[in-house]
Amino acid sequence: MPFLVGDSFRYLVSVLERLNSPNFERAKSVCLSWYSASRQCVPNPKYHISWLIPFPKDRNNNSRTLFNPEEKQKRYNTQDLGVGFANSVCIATCGSWLLMQDPLIQCCIVNLFTRERRDLPSLESQLGMLKVERIIDERFRISHDTVRVKSNGMIIKSPAFWIDEKTKDHIVFWGLRDWCVVYAKKGDTSWNQIPNTSYCSDMVYKDHKLYFLNSDGGFKILDFSDEIPQRILKRGMFRSRLEMARRPSRNNKLGGRLWLCRRVESTDYWVFSDPKLVVTIRGDVLKVIMKQHNMSKEWSFSVTNIYKSSGKIKKYKRVDSLGDEAMLLDLGITVPSCEIDGLNGNSIYFSGCRGRPKTNGIFIFSLETKKLEQLHKYDCLSLKLDGS
Repeated sequence: MPFLVGDSFRYLVSVLERLNSPNFERAKSVCLSWYSASRQCVPNPKYHISWLIPFPKDRNNNSRTLFNPEEKQKRYNTQDLGVGFANSVCIATCGSWLLMQDPLIQCCIVNLFTRERRDLPSLESQLGMLKVERIIDERFRISHDTVRVKSNGMIIKSPAFWIDEKTKDHIVFWGLRDWCVVYAKKGDTSWNQIPNTSYCSDMVYKDHKLYFLNSDGGFKILDFSDEIPQRILKRGMFRSRLEMARRPSRNNKLGGRLWLCRRVESTDYWVFSDPKLVVTIRGDVLKVIMKQHNMSKEWSFSVTNIYKSSGKIKKYKRVDSLGDEAMLLDLGITVPSCEIDGLNGNSIYFSGCRGRPKTNGIFIFSLETKKLEQLHKYDCLSLKLDGS
C-alpha cells in the first residue's frame, strides 16, 4: 500500500487521535501508512484509559497481560518485552512507558506497546561528591571522597520520570538512599547528583520542574528548563500536630513507611502514610496524607495547600474540595475531569488498596461524600484470552 500524503495523511492522524487505547493499538498495525500516522498523533486525554497490568509470579514469561476498564471481559497480551523483563519490577510509569528495575538494580525504561527500550546509566556511574561502588551483585559501597559512608543493598527512593512521546527525550529521577537525588537525561552516561536533596520523601516532575519533599518537611522546586537545573524555591514546611505526634509503625499496610499516633494504649487510632506531593493544573502544590482507621478500616485523606503558583502563601490551608479536578495520587497530578470520560471531579484516584488484603485495582475516594469505592475489580482467573 502506498504511503498517504497531504490532506489524506492529516485526516488519518485526526481520526487516530480520537481512538481509545485498544483501537489505537489495533489501527497502528493495519499498514505502514497507519503506523507512520500514529507516530504523529498527540492523543486527546478525553480518550485515555488506565490499564491494569498484573505482574505474575512466572519468571519465565516476558510478556504481560493488560486489562482495559472499558472492556471488562477482555484481556490483552503484549508481545515478548525482552530477556529479563519478567525478573524486573516496575517502579514508575509515564504514559505507556514503564521504569523497570532488575535484580542487579540496573534500570531501563520500556514502552509497553512498541517494545522500545532505553537503558539508563549504571548506578556506579555517579557525577558528584558521593561515589558508588558495586561490591557484588546488588550490594554497593557508598563513600564521600576517601571516607567510607555505607555498605549495604541499594534503595531507590521516590522514582519519577518523564518522556516526550515524539522526540523520546527523557529525564529520570530517584533518591540515592538518604544521601541525595540523582537524575539522567537522554544521552547521559552517568547519573548527576543534585546537592542539598538528602532524605528524599517524595518527588513530582511536571512542566520541566522538580518538586521535592524531604522527610524533615523541607520543600524545594528546581527548574530543569536549561542544561543546569536552577533552584527557584526553598522553604521549611509547616508540620501539623498530628504529624509531629506520629511514630513509625511496624505494620506496613499502606505501603512505604507508616505512622501511628503516640497514644498506642488505645485501640482506637488511625494509621498514616508518608506525605505525598501533588501538583495541580494551575501549578499549586498539595501535600496529601492517606490514613485508615485501625478498627473500622475507614479511609480518609488530609490535603493541604503548601505552595501557590500565583505567589507565596503565608499560611498553609486545608483543602476540602478539588472542584472539577480529579487527583491521580500515584502520578502526583490533578487533571480536569471534564476532559476525560468517566472521571469524577473532586475525587482522589489511587491504585491498590493495601489496607485490604487480596484486592487489586483502581480506587476512588470522594472528597464530597468521604466514601471509598473500588472503580474496577478483576479476577484474572475468570477472564478468557480475547484480543492481541
